[in-house]
Amino acid sequence: MTIAHHTDAPASATRQAPASVTLASALNAALADALADDPSVVVFGEDVGPLGGVFRVTDGLAARFGETRVWDSPLAEAGIVGTAIGMAMNGMRPVVELQFDAFSYPAFEQITSHLAKMRNRTKGRVQLPVVIRIPYAGGIGGVEHHSDSSEAYWTHTPGLTVVTPSNPTDAYWMLRQAISSDDPIVFLEPKSRYWMKETLDRSRPQAPLDRARVIRTGTDVTLMAYGPTVKTALDAAELAELEDLSVEVIDLRTLSPFDDETVGASARKTSRAAVIHEAAQFGGYGAEVAARVTERNFFHLAAPVLRITGFDIPYPSPKLEEYYLPTAERVLAALDTWEW
Repeated sequence: MTIAHHTDAPASATRQAPASVTLASALNAALADALADDPSVVVFGEDVGPLGGVFRVTDGLAARFGETRVWDSPLAEAGIVGTAIGMAMNGMRPVVELQFDAFSYPAFEQITSHLAKMRNRTKGRVQLPVVIRIPYAGGIGGVEHHSDSSEAYWTHTPGLTVVTPSNPTDAYWMLRQAISSDDPIVFLEPKSRYWMKETLDRSRPQAPLDRARVIRTGTDVTLMAYGPTVKTALDAAELAELEDLSVEVIDLRTLSPFDDETVGASARKTSRAAVIHEAAQFGGYGAEVAARVTERNFFHLAAPVLRITGFDIPYPSPKLEEYYLPTAERVLAALDTWEW
């Protein structure tokens, strides 16, 4: 599998001074720059046209680029992805939005049986540069079908690259890198972080698309997180510091392929590791992370790799989600189960 990376900023980005923007606005800027720089890029999906998407990520793009570049699709996820596959086979670079995490399931067969397999099936002769944007996870008071964490379905599928940003700068650059890739990419957008703001650095990407990033250094514990739980991990690290516990935090960023090098180096340094995610624990993505870290670093670990996750139940009603989602306090309680 090959992943194309932008190493230089686009001309449209270098002319603009740094600005504080939301994660949603950073994604909008990435889509706008990609549309401006490459005529083969198109954006379509449910309500992404004049409305600008449920979360306004595509706001203004239809008016700027016209209905032949940005348009509304029918409410038919299998049809959206199937259309994107056909367009990609004919030289286009479609970016599609599946409005909510659980809404992606009707497209499951198209994604897993065709999008993920076409390059291998044709011995590399057919490339499918398709980006599937999926707002995912909870924390917004959403009802059923609006708060799923579906990452394990996609990471279990060979042939797909699966990524998730946790901050505006990563959101901008990871989406630019994803659109430029010749492989299909599932781009998971953490809904609860759409409104977080920071200064957007459009001068260069923070890391290659397939690399994790150490965002806080520490010596006692390696805490791995991604997307919505990165903030949880950072909050837990600050609380742990009050107890004289030094926590290193890794933003995994790309869930598949997995960055064994960055994670392994940290786990060997601290000798203890834990992973956080919102999805249910059984069969979740954290199980794969724990297994990989253990298999590759067993003799450097002083304790089992922990998983701090959602519970093994369907996603609860909005009034109960605060009890379901992992918190910094739950992270510290889990770390206290180790014998130090």
